[in-house]
Amino acid sequence: MSVLLIAGSPSPVSRSAALLDSVGKRLARQQVEVAQLQIRDLDAQALIHADFADASIARAQQQVADAQVVVIATPVYKAAYSGVLKAFLDLLPQTGLKGKTVLPLATGGSPHHMLALDYALRPVLQALGAKQILPGIYATDAQVFVLPEGASTLAPELALRIDDAVQVLVSEALQRPAAFAPVHFSQVRCSV
Repeated sequence: MSVLLIAGSPSPVSRSAALLDSVGKRLARQQVEVAQLQIRDLDAQALIHADFADASIARAQQQVADAQVVVIATPVYKAAYSGVLKAFLDLLPQTGLKGKTVLPLATGGSPHHMLALDYALRPVLQALGAKQILPGIYATDAQVFVLPEGASTLAPELALRIDDAVQVLVSEALQRPAAFAPVHFSQVRCSV
């Protein structure tokens, strides 16, 4: 069972990437297989021109197809998720998230953009067929501290929200249901 972490920031060092990294570290501590996809590392021309034949685009699409759970992190710009994330999501098939659980994460300059997760990103994830979209986590710039060397720390209340979200992912989306022993038809009792 695998989780794909999708970084939707055009910047190599960002608060949304720090948020995504904190989810990845928590999942790894629970022995969950985690893969990463940095959209900014895809061929820019292929991304903008929707070149489905490009090898980097094809690999990224396959990563999404192979994942059971997808965690998407994006900065919020002008009350919406990032343009590079939009360009990538447009390259997924109409059912690109079918059967998958998705955890959306976003960061922004102020609490005023908090609803971008629900009003901008969630409808697109739903349109792509996500089975379950968990409650998103929005963090302000003041809650995510990125240090010059690239390390980051989260405000305590944000860290608790991340802990809760990861626990939900592990307990609900990644646990295999208990298998029932087969029951022979002769043992089935019906009342009318």
